[in-house]
Amino acid sequence: MKARYGIFVTLAFAAALVGSCGVLLESALRAHAPVGRYGPAAAVVTGPQSVSMRIKQPGSDPETQRRPLTERSRVPVAVAARLKTVPGVRDVIADVSFPVTSADGRALTGRTWTRLSEVRTGRPPQTADEVALEAGAPLGQRVMLQVNGSPRPYTVTGVATEGAYFAPPTAAALSGHPAHADALLVIADGNVDAAGLRKAAPGLKVSTGAARGDAEDPSAAAARPDVIEMASSLGAVAIMTALLVAGGLIALSIRERAREFALLRAVGATPGQVRAGIVRENARTAVAAGLVGGTLSLPLGAAMHAAMTRKGVLPDALGLSLSPAPALAALLIVLLIAAVSALLASLRATRIRPVQALGEAAVERPGLPRWRLVTGVLFFVLGLNALGLSAATSGSAAALSVGGLVISLITATAFLGPLIARTGVRVLGGPARRLDPLAGDLAAHAAGAAALRAGAVLTPVALAVAFAGTQLFVQSTMVRATEVQSREATRADQVLVSAGPGLPAEATQAVRRTPGVTAATAVKRTTVVMPVNELGEKQLRSLPARGVAPEGLVRTTDPGIVSGRLGDLRGETVALSRDVAGGTRVGAIKPLWLGDGTRIRPRVVAVYERGLGLGEVLLPRDLVAAHSTSPLDDHVLVSGRADLRPVAARYAGARVVSAREFGAQVSRQLRVEGFMSYVVVASIAGFVVIGLVTTLALATGARRREFALLRLTGATRRQVLRSLRLEAAIVLGTGLVAGSLVAAVTLLSFAMAVGLPVPSVRPVPAVLVLVLVAGSGTAAMLLPARALMRRSSPGTP
Repeated sequence: MKARYGIFVTLAFAAALVGSCGVLLESALRAHAPVGRYGPAAAVVTGPQSVSMRIKQPGSDPETQRRPLTERSRVPVAVAARLKTVPGVRDVIADVSFPVTSADGRALTGRTWTRLSEVRTGRPPQTADEVALEAGAPLGQRVMLQVNGSPRPYTVTGVATEGAYFAPPTAAALSGHPAHADALLVIADGNVDAAGLRKAAPGLKVSTGAARGDAEDPSAAAARPDVIEMASSLGAVAIMTALLVAGGLIALSIRERAREFALLRAVGATPGQVRAGIVRENARTAVAAGLVGGTLSLPLGAAMHAAMTRKGVLPDALGLSLSPAPALAALLIVLLIAAVSALLASLRATRIRPVQALGEAAVERPGLPRWRLVTGVLFFVLGLNALGLSAATSGSAAALSVGGLVISLITATAFLGPLIARTGVRVLGGPARRLDPLAGDLAAHAAGAAALRAGAVLTPVALAVAFAGTQLFVQSTMVRATEVQSREATRADQVLVSAGPGLPAEATQAVRRTPGVTAATAVKRTTVVMPVNELGEKQLRSLPARGVAPEGLVRTTDPGIVSGRLGDLRGETVALSRDVAGGTRVGAIKPLWLGDGTRIRPRVVAVYERGLGLGEVLLPRDLVAAHSTSPLDDHVLVSGRADLRPVAARYAGARVVSAREFGAQVSRQLRVEGFMSYVVVASIAGFVVIGLVTTLALATGARRREFALLRLTGATRRQVLRSLRLEAAIVLGTGLVAGSLVAAVTLLSFAMAVGLPVPSVRPVPAVLVLVLVAGSGTAAMLLPARALMRRSSPGTP
């Protein structure tokens, strides 16, 4: 009965964890950005929001891979005339947006005033120097606003609900693309013919219904593939972890009941009947646990979604989608885990003869079954193969191989657990005997004689340590490698940054004219889409890129050139990090898509090392700015000790920081982006610790006869408990060492792949992980033993 309670708790937590991952996955698949300003439009016409490519992998048919665009793909305003010819269309409104910075550095969104816009008080802007501004400025006041140059005055004619609205001709000029719009809003009297709109606007995207939200705010669609990949990866890890932990617990419970099953066989039950009874019993427990855990997974998934949105891991536009589907999927998964685990664990107990089963119920069979040994060695070899891949790759490809490496080695540990446990007894049994000859000898004998039980116990210990250590310190190692590369790549003495949406292009010119400045490089961040080779396969990836001005670039930036010349980065050219170059040589043509989906065929002029610190792709700044949502630069790298405060004072939100302070800002941003690692550790490691406690409590509670026999042979209560403490030190110590070795091998391999001699391991979190696992495991062994010792007396068998 106690075993069923333990299995129920473990499966319930497994269902809650798997279901919460399903909530994130469902939100990524089904949720759209909310429809706000575009609500009155029957349809929204935009440029393509993704790019696609047919890619053939070795040994498979070609497949189409897609990646979303991170910049707006603008639509020609001239298309509106064709859209108006579609039956049912009453009007087509061109919507334009652009970044605006207020005098105090606040970021606003500038928009075109249309008849769909609203003012709370006042009137719409009509002339080039008028604006309808969000609450804060009284009507008639002159305010300073910065768009694509130095701040200039505007008269407030109306109070808008949000942002800053300009007259249509003014907004078109300020956007920098007067012949293009962000979107064309189709106003219709009733339902509009979407097929007719697509025919009138070939090559453009027509969105209706909830999809209009994604057209209004593309950030949700841009983040969707990454969120799907993240949720799927986390869900797969959760399922694999549940299989190891819950499967091990079910196997242990069946093994502890071997005498009961032997008696059933002895009184005439067939192997199939016993097997079916075991599977039914665990399936009933799984259904109850799945219902409870699946129900809890919905609020848990919603809480995870809210926390990730609050930390900026998910965009605000990616809403929450809740349905019973994740809970039902979690129920089916834990039911399958329980049924398969019970079936596999029951094979041995029901295959042997009844008399033999009664004997083996009392004495554990020495040695390891051949199938288990072969399977464990196979997973160990797979782990070594993943280790080789991790060592042979670098950057993001190395990070992709880490998960497979950890899972393979931990699975090998689970199958080879009894052998590892016996090795631990041989190594740690000696110190235990020297510490206390009697209790140490009892502890070493108990751990060695029940190697199967010890192996089932040390697996969740090793899993908790390896998984928590890897997730925590892979992220910190990546952050450290990025910090090192960013510092080494920056030759600038100071940096001009903005607290708002960015810096206008003329700010760079003003910096260059300042006495004492030897070089100034404008930097604009973006994302490009490009096919890259990952682990032997070609994948279409979104890569962080930077547009850099070629003037003075070599004086402000050192990317670690491997081949080529950075000074040749002009026109339609590109420089690639070695991680994504994939053997591409200088002078070759490397097709890619810019942020707005424009496909170019730039010539490779350089290959460099420091991709983590600078971005994987470098492009000319003017090329990037022409295909970005915003024309503003992110920052300006400055060589020279000139006083730039007068320049910063001319532009709203601008300020000057040292290169060291700029590097610290980058580090803080990277650590915020690592929030997901803490979510993963808290959920997966927490579940593993719960499974560990349940497994240990079950294993200890099943030893009532063993403790009673020790008391009958003369051992005192204190001696039994002391031997149990030493046994816990042997078994848990072996698990901690095994998990630490897996984490150490993984982290060392990853550190070398990203260019660091050793991983970045913070002592306090590492010690906390070890203390948490060891403390909870020790308590789970000693507390049930104390309860058993209090309830039993030396005279009870």
